[in-house]
Amino acid sequence: MNFHLLSILQKLIFLDSSGLGALVQTAKECKKSKLGFSVVGNSRVAQTIKLVRLGDFLNLKSNLEDALNYLKN
Repeated sequence: MNFHLLSILQKLIFLDSSGLGALVQTAKECKKSKLGFSVVGNSRVAQTIKLVRLGDFLNLKSNLEDALNYLKN
């Protein structure tokens, strides 16, 4: 059985460096534990994540369906 962690941030209004740090730490822990990890964010969250070039690392997806499909593979 595969386990995954999905962070859904679609209703989040603001993401600062502390939030980014928490997401990065969570992604690292998931990788270490061999868990799938993905972030779903609205346009503001996505813009912040992309600005610091963490989109690929956090497996940023624009909607839940894309994130679930990513985690299935």
